[in-house]
Amino acid sequence: MQQDYNKTINLPKTDFPMRAGLPKREPGFLEGWEKQDIYHEMMKKNEGKPLFVLHDGPPYANGNLHMGHALNKILKDFIVRSRNMMGYQAPYIPGWDTHGLPIERQAIKAYGMDRDKVSTAEFRSKCEEFAHNHVNTQRTQFKRLGVIGDWERPYLTLTHDYEAAQIEIFGEMAKRGYIYKGMKPVYWCPHDETALAEAEIEYQDEPCSSIYVKFHVTDDKGGKIASITGGLENVYFVIWTTTTWTLPGNLAISVNPVFEYDLVKVPSGDIYVLAKELVEAVMKAARIDSWEVLGTLLGSDLELMHTKHPIMDRESLVICGNHVTLDAGTGCVHTAPGFGADDFIVCQKYDIPIIVPVDGKGMTTADAGKYANLYYEKSTPVILEDLKSCGALLAIEEIVHSYPHCWRCKNPIIFRTTEQWFCSVDALKDDAVKACEQIKWIPAWGEERMTSMIRERSDWCISRQRVWGVPIPIFTCKKCGKPLVNERTIQLVADLFRDKGSNAWFDMQASEILPSNIKCECGCSDFEKETDTMDVWFDSGSSWRAVIENREHQATPVDVYLEGNDQYRGWFQSSMLTSIATQGKAPYRTVITHGMIVDEERQKMSKSRGNGISPDDILAQYGADVMRLWVASSDYRQDMRISKDMLGHLSQNYLKIRNTARYILGNLFDFNPQTDKIAYTELPELDKWALMKLNELVAKVREGYDSYEFHTVFHTIHKFCVVDMSNFYLDVIKDRLYCDDTTGLSRRSAQTAMYNILSALVRMLSPILCFTADEIWQAMPHTEEDDIRNVAYNEMPAVDDSLAFSEEDCEKWNKLTAFRDDVNKALEGARNEKVIGKPLEANVTVYANQDTAAFLIGCGQDLADLCIVSELAVVAGEGSGMVSEYLPGLKIAVGRAAGEKCLRCWKQSQSVGANAKHPALCARCAEVVG
Repeated sequence: MQQDYNKTINLPKTDFPMRAGLPKREPGFLEGWEKQDIYHEMMKKNEGKPLFVLHDGPPYANGNLHMGHALNKILKDFIVRSRNMMGYQAPYIPGWDTHGLPIERQAIKAYGMDRDKVSTAEFRSKCEEFAHNHVNTQRTQFKRLGVIGDWERPYLTLTHDYEAAQIEIFGEMAKRGYIYKGMKPVYWCPHDETALAEAEIEYQDEPCSSIYVKFHVTDDKGGKIASITGGLENVYFVIWTTTTWTLPGNLAISVNPVFEYDLVKVPSGDIYVLAKELVEAVMKAARIDSWEVLGTLLGSDLELMHTKHPIMDRESLVICGNHVTLDAGTGCVHTAPGFGADDFIVCQKYDIPIIVPVDGKGMTTADAGKYANLYYEKSTPVILEDLKSCGALLAIEEIVHSYPHCWRCKNPIIFRTTEQWFCSVDALKDDAVKACEQIKWIPAWGEERMTSMIRERSDWCISRQRVWGVPIPIFTCKKCGKPLVNERTIQLVADLFRDKGSNAWFDMQASEILPSNIKCECGCSDFEKETDTMDVWFDSGSSWRAVIENREHQATPVDVYLEGNDQYRGWFQSSMLTSIATQGKAPYRTVITHGMIVDEERQKMSKSRGNGISPDDILAQYGADVMRLWVASSDYRQDMRISKDMLGHLSQNYLKIRNTARYILGNLFDFNPQTDKIAYTELPELDKWALMKLNELVAKVREGYDSYEFHTVFHTIHKFCVVDMSNFYLDVIKDRLYCDDTTGLSRRSAQTAMYNILSALVRMLSPILCFTADEIWQAMPHTEEDDIRNVAYNEMPAVDDSLAFSEEDCEKWNKLTAFRDDVNKALEGARNEKVIGKPLEANVTVYANQDTAAFLIGCGQDLADLCIVSELAVVAGEGSGMVSEYLPGLKIAVGRAAGEKCLRCWKQSQSVGANAKHPALCARCAEVVG
């Protein structure tokens, strides 16, 4: 009966861990991490090391996670985990934005509330309850992604200590003169009935009517026009607008003082005042084929002329403004100071009164005359009909233009002049721009984007007409109307909030907050509280003080802010402005931004398009490690694509990495690194080569983590596993592992190299594949230096110069690997021609010139084992065979090896049967089996 020699082969155990099914196994690891308290244990272990602080930008606690949340938190976890393994103590305090319109809107929907019918106390209570519920939900979802942090003590913008710190920042800014109240046009959302900041606006294409309207000239300032036209009977200024509903607010027509304006006579007899460069475009829009230019005046000549408003019983004054351009329209700009920033500013210069004929709900007021009591959009067709009836409508075109929308309710906004509280950005711009020069921006274009936004932005409107938020801590004298805000009042409010929270502002009277000895400059001691709350960007923009300066293991400026590229106008900027205003420096050293998530066609993901992918769906099918691998595999600095096909492909890449580790681990089952490791000097050169490649990998991976280029980390590791390990080294050493003496130098040296490779590989993978890496770590053997509790407690491998190869040795192994590739191609050809079946059936003869033959013969390697064939001979001289692709003058011939197949090592050998005890084995295997 034939002996079963397979039992003598060192095969991996069949009960080996690292089975498939990440979605089911990962929760078990999370439970273990919870019991182990991995985050705080890591902080203890790294106590005393240099501090590295990544400050978390707070997401809104108003719904379940989407892929943008997952991308952001996973990137942060890469940094926190890698820095904690690279010689730092890197804490992570997660946070949530819990005030403002995003919470209000979702709370109203969730609880079915009518904002106008519930008390302020009840409304705020429900909003707070909603925020806490979603903090708990999102916290569980973030933890499921493998993200570690101080989850039991996150920061919330609604906590008493946070609100108190925010009030103190406001007070410092007010003390330095940066806070003021003023009447200005602001972004206004009629749907949500509140002012908005620039960061809360997004632009969408929207169809509209583009109209050209005639304003009859009633006074041409001493006959400047009449002297050319012979009278004013048919003379009109023509304005252009895409917002017909703003015409009742028109009080003036703006022209540029340095532009030339033609007096254009058309076949109807009308004479139009138009900017010279725009005459042709206006005639085309009005479908007028012929016209005559009677004369030309400068814009400055037109100043203070009077025109009759076509549909309102008043005049519109012609004024000069440098904001008038030739980009579109007529060069005569419709000017309604209640609806536009430029309009407001230019009208102030001429002491033109301000009217705002639309209220906070978007309804037209009595100032709109006959168009009162209409929703502003519904007034458009009524106004158009009247313009047509009175002959004032010169032309109308249907166009699509980019129009601002509220980024929360997605409805169009309006510009509306109201009295609001502002932060003077103009006073901070120069210092903020200068601070940007000292910051590292990733990508580098972030600096220009940030500085241009700061330079171009108007003053920051910080007041909101909502109740769920931190109130603006200002009192107003009931007698003279002057605001009261000073160090004492700010400290009183801050202390009150620190004790009772901001609800106290709404529950208490001003007289209960302020001592009786506090008086206004006019002597009055009777005050009322400000009713507006602060912009939520002021909330989150205060986090560098409220969190970083009030928690342990934190320091400002922090090392990193990392958010989506929409935060240049949001959190990055609000944090910068509050920090510059109060401490004269930026709150961060490095700013990293990631792109948005798009589908395979690079379309933005959204529910309405039906192209969104939920993190929960990915977790259920693939597990968190595959999702983390998707984040690591992409260049996050650009918009990132994701699809089910991509995830399927990535899961295969994950398997290649996992299976490399699994194979190595399976061959270390009897290896004790404390007793079985072979000294480096005694290792065969092939094993030294493997460690040299590992050393190169370590250098690239550390550089990738240092520079936050996680796609470099992934792709480098993947290539190492597939090309250097699976396709070459692990393939070559199989025979040594399975067939050489179990405790002999040959096998132990291969195990030594594999152990070093696995130990380094799992630590390099740990920040990305946190679940898989910990599973490998728990299953592999260890030395006394290892902290076996969790791979995350251990140091990232460092570059070891002693493992580097000389240039000569590198060149040698480059040639050998190229030679092996050539032989594999020749073997494939022989298999296709049915010369051999498997490579171990082959006898390879290599014909080479003298130099190449000498190199191969003297390389110090068993070339047959290197190429995994039974026989390989090198012949110096000419021969026939496949011509080498890599080595000049070399040909490869493949034949069938002599002898019989050894049942143990599967090589063809003429020594099979030489040992009578083991007639089915070759001499080498017979000796090992003994």
